[in-house]
Amino acid sequence: MIKLKSEQDIILYRETGRIAGEILSTLKEQVKPGVDTYTIAKLAEELIIHKYQAIPSSIGQYDFKFALNSSINNVICHGVPAKDEILKDGDIINLDLTVKKHGFIADTSRMYLVGEVSPEARQLCKITYECMWKGIEQVRPGNTVGDIGYAIQRHATRNNFTVVREYCGHGIGQKMHEDPQIAHYGTKGKGQVLQKGMTFTIEPMINQGSRQIKHLADDWTVVTKDGKLSAQWEHTILVTDKGFEILTLREEEKEEFSKWF
Repeated sequence: MIKLKSEQDIILYRETGRIAGEILSTLKEQVKPGVDTYTIAKLAEELIIHKYQAIPSSIGQYDFKFALNSSINNVICHGVPAKDEILKDGDIINLDLTVKKHGFIADTSRMYLVGEVSPEARQLCKITYECMWKGIEQVRPGNTVGDIGYAIQRHATRNNFTVVREYCGHGIGQKMHEDPQIAHYGTKGKGQVLQKGMTFTIEPMINQGSRQIKHLADDWTVVTKDGKLSAQWEHTILVTDKGFEILTLREEEKEEFSKWF
């Protein structure tokens, strides 16, 4: 069942989203060669709890122990932070975190380029970011989840990349996963119709090679089957009466936002 958010809910939710976005911006200074992902995850946990008096809601979900997932290079999603996972020059990494405050959960992620990154890796991250924006652009009452998926898939394939289909965006609010599901591929006009008050994530996972995935032995971490790079960006979105609001929009993105809209 889809849970529409009230005006009072939205006032509270905005603060939760702002916090999540600010943390991803703060972590940028830590993402550099020689730093391990365990240290980054513990810093995120510290910020959520002590700076913002919020809850790192990913801790305890499915027995996960960290405030964020760290997915490097060919890891599509669910990368597990570790002391021996040390960033090196040329890596690309996605940090995906959730924050709970005022009873609402905000979910957001972004790519970081570590040191000198290859043109091919940089292009993948750029197109994936654009894919997310193409999807966001379709959010308005009366449009469908198929409109979102179609826009994302079209931009990815036009740039010779592929879309992961096994994982998708999702409704979010007082629970991490609510209805509806937001596939990152689809057909125009098909699927759930969007309504004012819906909140959900748009989080395309785009691969450099094949869209095929593989689970590692931990049965949690997901990697590309062909070993090529993958990228992901994510925001929590609110459907408004005329369009959308990005609840997790970061300060440094506001200029980018004005370019698109």
